Amino acid sequence: MSRRRRVYKKEERVDSRYGSPAVARLISTVMKRGKKSLAERIVYAAIDKSREGSDSVDPLEVVNKAVENVRPRLEVKSRRVGGATYQVPMEVTPARQISLATRWIVQYADNRKGVRMTDALAQEIKDAAAGQGNAIKKREDTHKMAQANRAFAHFRW
Repeated sequence: MSRRRRVYKKEERVDSRYGSPAVARLISTVMKRGKKSLAERIVYAAIDKSREGSDSVDPLEVVNKAVENVRPRLEVKSRRVGGATYQVPMEVTPARQISLATRWIVQYADNRKGVRMTDALAQEIKDAAAGQGNAIKKREDTHKMAQANRAFAHFRW
């Protein structure tokens, strides 16, 4: 019997400009101390800047491609078995894949020092959509870790 309560799915919110749940998640991830209007300004400006140089008509095309490229398929979770702790590779649920992707994109944009957040986020989105950058490297490292520990996959339950 599970010790936790059942998790109920929340209604997915959409942003005001594009009506996209992906952009709404990105805004929520960028937001600090409840300053949503500032986060919206940053994200919308970053989307506009990341579109520059590309000939796409849809403004969300670059963002969706970036999130799709960064989404991890596997990750490792610690399992304690008989006094030893093993890194067990697990498949990532689709909701968590999107969560991790947006978190990594924003985190690595925030880590770019000396650059405005708008410019850093735009550059990180552009890099991720092109299949390079820090967020893509993080996904590759996560996959490598899971691949290296696949011998412990039988501890998955």
